[in-house]
Amino acid sequence: MSQDSRPPARRLFGTDGIRGTANRAPMDAATALRLGQAAGRYFNRGAHRHRVVIGKDTRLSGYMLEPALTAGFIGAGMDVVIVGPLPTPAIALLTRSLRADLGVMISASHNPYEDNGIKLFGPDGLKLTDEQECEIEALMAGDLTAALVPPGRLGRASRLEDAPGRYIEAAKASFPRGLTLEGLRIVVDCAHGAAYRVAPTVLWELGAEVVSIGVAPDGFNINRGVGSTSPAQLAELVRERRADLGIALDGDADRVVLVDEAGQLVDGDQILALIARSWHAQDRLRGGAVVATVMSNMGLERFLAARGLRLLRTAVGDRYVGERMREEGCNIGGEQSGHMIMPDFGTTGDGLIAALQVLAVLVEEKRPASEALRCFAPLPQRLVNVRYAGASPLNDDGVKAAIAAEEAALGARGRVLIRPSGTEPVIRVMAEAEEEGLVEATVARLADTIRAKARAA
Repeated sequence: MSQDSRPPARRLFGTDGIRGTANRAPMDAATALRLGQAAGRYFNRGAHRHRVVIGKDTRLSGYMLEPALTAGFIGAGMDVVIVGPLPTPAIALLTRSLRADLGVMISASHNPYEDNGIKLFGPDGLKLTDEQECEIEALMAGDLTAALVPPGRLGRASRLEDAPGRYIEAAKASFPRGLTLEGLRIVVDCAHGAAYRVAPTVLWELGAEVVSIGVAPDGFNINRGVGSTSPAQLAELVRERRADLGIALDGDADRVVLVDEAGQLVDGDQILALIARSWHAQDRLRGGAVVATVMSNMGLERFLAARGLRLLRTAVGDRYVGERMREEGCNIGGEQSGHMIMPDFGTTGDGLIAALQVLAVLVEEKRPASEALRCFAPLPQRLVNVRYAGASPLNDDGVKAAIAAEEAALGARGRVLIRPSGTEPVIRVMAEAEEEGLVEATVARLADTIRAKARAA
């Protein structure tokens, strides 16, 4: 498979909102102001008093983007509720519980502090569709004079002081009644990001002994050497403190990777397998399937098939996973990278709640993480990122021919997936097969071909 199905072309929005280098278009105050005006006009429907919830992670640039968005929404006649640093799933939750017309999360997720992003949620707490984003982009590109309300209809801004407490209670409510984390030692890495206060609190209030790292944000250190993309420090600390589990969140805490008591990394595929197996045994799994992306390992697919369950694949992006879940009536889905969507508890990926579901299985089954979280043996899989400038190398006929040749050579023994990132100028080159040497050679040849084309361009 050379490319997964791509969403409609958009100029500003990628697979997870708008993202870019802070203080450079499109991630500058001017664009944020226009986005607030355009989205405010788009969601300003009906005679009621309109409301938007704005949250953020801990990046320095959040102090620039938050007031710019606020000004745009107020100018469009929307009241703004500011909640400060909170996980992305908390913003989705608050958007629904406060009956807001729109939710906004300012975050670039797992990217370094130099980047930032803006994600939008509708009144149902769901990420906007491609079509909605296209309509908002069209408004931003036009004359926004009509979006500006007269002085008497300007919105107002307020701060919701108990926002963290609301999310903490919702996260705790996802853990099964009658169970406790007492007797467990858990290391949690909050990536110096949005969950630095709420995640340790939830685990401690559920009874665990908590060791926290990545909980001292300074505006610059988000995701730096910590979090789900840099779990080495977490793994070392889990071994050193003889912890039962390590939890690594990313900058906005919408995804998670785990570390077992031996310090071994556990990715999203194994988390999906464990939760699906447990829920299927309890007759809690809906739709007879798990939804994942084209990146998920074939080992997960075989594990589910052995239990009479299907693996439904989507394009990369937790939004597309969520859309397919709603279509199929499924209640568990996610990505290999650690986005876990469980509509029983929330509308978008939630790393902390996913970790709590794993902990519930460990407590119920009285099994160590190293045993419970090795549900299947993954097939050898290799992913390489090739950075480029200018036009995508995937448009080149020579690159297309090379991809087709490698697919033909693999045949039924494996698969190839080549796709552009939705958040940065990178081509992701992945191969998977039962023979590790074959995987390595296939990826190396394709990456070299794409890299050479990128250099020539």
